[in-house]
Amino acid sequence: MSYRAPIAEMEFCAAQIVGQDRLAQTSRFAEATSETRAAILEEAAKLCEGALVPINRIGDIQPARLENGVVRCPPGFREAYQQIAEGGWVGITGDPEYGGMGLPQCFATFVNEMMASSCLALSLNPLMSQGQIEALEHHASDEIKALYLPKLTSGTWNGTMNLTEPHAGSDVGTLSTKAEPNGDGSYAISGQKIYISWGDHDVCENICHLVLARLPDGAPGTKGISLFLVPKFIPDENGNPGVANSLRPVSLEHKLGLHGSPTAVMEYDRASGWIVGAPHGGMAAMFTMMNNARLGVGVEGLGIAEAATQKAVAFALERKQGRTPDGSGTIIGHADVRRMLMTMKALTQVVRAICYDCAFSLDMGRAAETADEREFHARRGAFLTPIAKAFGTDTGCEVAQLGIQVHGGMGFIEETGAAQYARDVRVTAIYEGTNGIHAMDLVGRKLSVDGGEMARSMEGEIDATTAELAAAGPDFAALAQATSDAAGDARTATDWMLEAPEQNDRAAGGSPYLRLMALALGVRYLSQGALAARGGPDEAARLAMAVFFATQIAPQTKALAAAATQGAAQLYALDAEMLGA
Repeated sequence: MSYRAPIAEMEFCAAQIVGQDRLAQTSRFAEATSETRAAILEEAAKLCEGALVPINRIGDIQPARLENGVVRCPPGFREAYQQIAEGGWVGITGDPEYGGMGLPQCFATFVNEMMASSCLALSLNPLMSQGQIEALEHHASDEIKALYLPKLTSGTWNGTMNLTEPHAGSDVGTLSTKAEPNGDGSYAISGQKIYISWGDHDVCENICHLVLARLPDGAPGTKGISLFLVPKFIPDENGNPGVANSLRPVSLEHKLGLHGSPTAVMEYDRASGWIVGAPHGGMAAMFTMMNNARLGVGVEGLGIAEAATQKAVAFALERKQGRTPDGSGTIIGHADVRRMLMTMKALTQVVRAICYDCAFSLDMGRAAETADEREFHARRGAFLTPIAKAFGTDTGCEVAQLGIQVHGGMGFIEETGAAQYARDVRVTAIYEGTNGIHAMDLVGRKLSVDGGEMARSMEGEIDATTAELAAAGPDFAALAQATSDAAGDARTATDWMLEAPEQNDRAAGGSPYLRLMALALGVRYLSQGALAARGGPDEAARLAMAVFFATQIAPQTKALAAAATQGAAQLYALDAEMLGA
């Protein structure tokens, strides 16, 4: 079975669980109506199912390659990218002044999910451009905006982000790439960057690199870093690609997965670049792109989880193996296969709700009518971002692995396609900051910035759902108990985090705390779905899925709360030598 966009599920989550229709009540996103959403979903599904699904396997077995200094992408990738660009999907959230649709991040999230499910390797390309567009809109000079944004928005050119260096990893402040003034407003950029997704390719006419580098008077650490726009081809007087810049792909990484996506080592040898934002203010500008990408990466995990679940269910409906209790004759009748499939489906639905809610909050942070509302939603979106990124990608990895298990021995055979999902999604838990970094961000910066107020607010949302469930009758009693328990566990862990005297104690419990919050939110989302489905054709299915999650997965919050509140001492009980013994 090939992937089919789950339009009905996406629509239900957006409208009934997250409440995204409120966006159309704002002046900024008045056009973001349910009718517009339906049209976006339908057209994006046609694109993804028709152009991207067929090249997914091709990109895996015929990877991008570097030949004589030129990167060649897999067959069909250029044509599929052109369809993405011609459909306007790269600039879906871009400013209409530069040719964008001006739609909310919510709508881009729908499209990005479908693209990730269909061909994750190619979907990285427009995702990087979307982040660069947002960064330039917020931080670039008017001249740079006028020259680059129309090209990036149309997809004629595309963007990358260049942070990591061979010696630095996530410690960006130790970078060694230099930027020297040329005396004409441009800068000479010299250095090497690694892990650059779509760092070089042949699917569009120019590539625009955002590169972090240090000016001669830049202070050590992140405070001395500036951001530069460095094109592969320097635009001529007419704004068209001109002479080649002095940069090149040194090599392409040989990766576990995502073979169709060229991940390059890039070398800059006094390449011409133009500063974006203020001198020494590069991290602030780059974080605009990185935050955009973090939600996008969480959505990549969602996309793979959805595709892996569809493949596993289709296989289980056809595969005959042993005598089944329900007499179906196929493995979907076995209890443990049902457990795996329901776990995959439930976790995927939870991640979808978290990502859609995060996108909605970020949109309302820009569009709400009052300053107080905008500030609240912006903080809510910021709180949800590390959860969306880390839990989304962890779930993508977990669900893809379960998909292999459902396939049994056939899952270990590449031709079935189940293994590709696991290989492709694995890196998402690493890039844009490892998931451990996002957990530390959640328990550190996100909890500290407001003294835990946003965490308390979200725990209050779960309490409100508990009250609705309690009033809904006996069918919802298990859900009411589960949401109450989850809120209590979240509250216990939050209290401990806020009172912990040592930052390292918080960091030690960051990962279990992040998963605890995700599961607590998850039981609320699925319970809201069950409430919203009452009287409709999906009533029984929504209730069954919510009860499964509430009784089989959500009880993990108690153990996670215990793990999150242990402090760091246990982690250092073994010294380095003992660990290596």
